[in-house]
Amino acid sequence: MKALEPALHSAVTIMTPLLFAATGGLFCELAGMLNIALEGLLLAGAFFSAAAFYYTGSLAASLAAAAAASLVLSFLLAASALKLRSNVFIAGLAANLLAGGLIAVLSHYLFNTKGVVLLPDIPSLPPLDIPLIKNIPVIGALFSGHSFFVYLSWILLLAARLVLLRTPFGLRLRSCGKHAEALDSLGLKPETYRFAAFLISGFCCGIGGAFLSLNLGAFVPNMSSGKGWIALVVIFLGGRKPLGLFAAVFVFGLAEAFSNYAQGRLNVPADFILALPYLFTLFAMIAVSVFYTLTKR
Repeated sequence: MKALEPALHSAVTIMTPLLFAATGGLFCELAGMLNIALEGLLLAGAFFSAAAFYYTGSLAASLAAAAAASLVLSFLLAASALKLRSNVFIAGLAANLLAGGLIAVLSHYLFNTKGVVLLPDIPSLPPLDIPLIKNIPVIGALFSGHSFFVYLSWILLLAARLVLLRTPFGLRLRSCGKHAEALDSLGLKPETYRFAAFLISGFCCGIGGAFLSLNLGAFVPNMSSGKGWIALVVIFLGGRKPLGLFAAVFVFGLAEAFSNYAQGRLNVPADFILALPYLFTLFAMIAVSVFYTLTKR
């Protein structure tokens, strides 16, 4: 069991940006608006977080810039889909393309490079040990010794569960996805709650993007590496429920941790090993689809 602890600890770190993105995406999905711009929102948060830290040296400013950038992009997406009545999928793809293109231009203007932006003198994110459980085998590796971002992602997920299931706002937002006409008959506008869902999604993705760059100590082009797309899969694998979502992202974290461990240890092509998390995503979707099909017969 001791040999498993590094992999479990790594899996929790890897799953953190996925959890941020999936938590935000869950609000949009329950509101009846699938947000396929999670990838671009993560990338925007990562870049503006790195840029803010580069010029200010402040972690607080870095987080604020990441959240603000993703909020602006999600606002544009929401305005396009809800106010201008554009197709939400086309608008989401446009947001992803806008994020990538704008970041390349700004990176060249601000740092004179379209490549890696190193963050000088960035402090490492200190691990937070939980005294009562840090020495417990396996449990300690799972729940102790992580950065504050990890625990923040858990707190946001719990907060999302409370908001969605225990508040009038959550009830009305979930009604947008299933009974929008009933909500409209009460004099409440579904678009208002869907707009809020997009903004919540942007905020969560911004913090997730900040974790990507601050944890690495640099911004790397396309460093989101498909995590926004995997987060969409996670939402459905988790049954569109917060606790199911947590279980799904942990499984994906384990898959990527295994691929990192396997590099240099298995006599198979490196490209195949790097593709393992994405292959797992594909097979997981197929398995869940088959399961739902069989159970509905």
